[in-house]
Amino acid sequence: MEKQFTAVIVKSGEWYAGTVKELSGVHSQGKTIQEVRENLKEAVQLIIESNIKHFRSDSAEIYEEQIAVNV
Repeated sequence: MEKQFTAVIVKSGEWYAGTVKELSGVHSQGKTIQEVRENLKEAVQLIIESNIKHFRSDSAEIYEEQIAVNV
């Protein structure tokens, strides 16, 4: 399943730093914008996998559904 997220990337000295607008705690850096993009993609995957793993280990029943939020 593919989801779209918003990467916010800024130049900081010789490096680029990035975050994902929709997910708290997803940050990365790199020497190029492309490197930051790739690092953020990996960080999103790892954080979502970690959140699901820790949440599911404590729950007997799992309900999963799509929700729509207007922002």
